[in-house]
Amino acid sequence: MRLLFDEMYPRRLAEQLRAEAHDVVAVVELPELVGRTDAEVARWARESDRVLVTENVADFASMDTAEHTGLLLVSAGRWPRTSSGQPRLLTALRTWLRARAGPGRSADSSAGLVEWL
Repeated sequence: MRLLFDEMYPRRLAEQLRAEAHDVVAVVELPELVGRTDAEVARWARESDRVLVTENVADFASMDTAEHTGLLLVSAGRWPRTSSGQPRLLTALRTWLRARAGPGRSADSSAGLVEWL
């Protein structure tokens, strides 16, 4: 499962998951995406076959499933991006990725996916 972290997530989170062989990139690592609209970020994720990870539920959850490859919506209250909350968020993301790994699991199988972390 390939992920794109929305702009609110730090580069370090993506780096930690990549170190464990997960295919993850953060918007903050892609100068062409920094500051872009939600629709542009969703389009890039779709064209790159990546599930978009975001706390921006109000804007993304209302999108038509044809506008994204998949969404992983994150509750900021439950999984804060704070220094003390990041280890728990990292663990939750690892668990989510491992549960979806394996033969026959690809971005194609996530098309239209909308899940909560």
